[in-house]
Amino acid sequence: MLWPDPAQRDRLVEICGNLLARIAEADREGWFGEVEGLQVSLAGAEDKLAQLDAEQTRRGTAVDLGMPTFAQIAIRTSDVEEPAP
Repeated sequence: MLWPDPAQRDRLVEICGNLLARIAEADREGWFGEVEGLQVSLAGAEDKLAQLDAEQTRRGTAVDLGMPTFAQIAIRTSDVEEPAP
C-alpha cells in the first residue's frame, strides 16, 4: 500500500468541517432526517481519518530487528547436514 497522500487527509478534514456546518444548519432548520444522514456521513469521514492516521502511525514506527552476529550465523550453518552425494 502506498503512503496516504497528505492532500487526501486535508480533504477529509475539510469534508468533516463542511458536514458539521451542514448538521448545524439542518438542526437549526428542524430537518431532523437530514441531521441523521449527515451524522452518518460525518461518522464515516471521521472513521476514514482515524484509519489514515493509524496507518501513518503504524508505518512511521520503526522496528529494530537487530543484526545477527557472525557467531549466531555460524552456529546455525554448522548445524546443517551435508547433502548426500
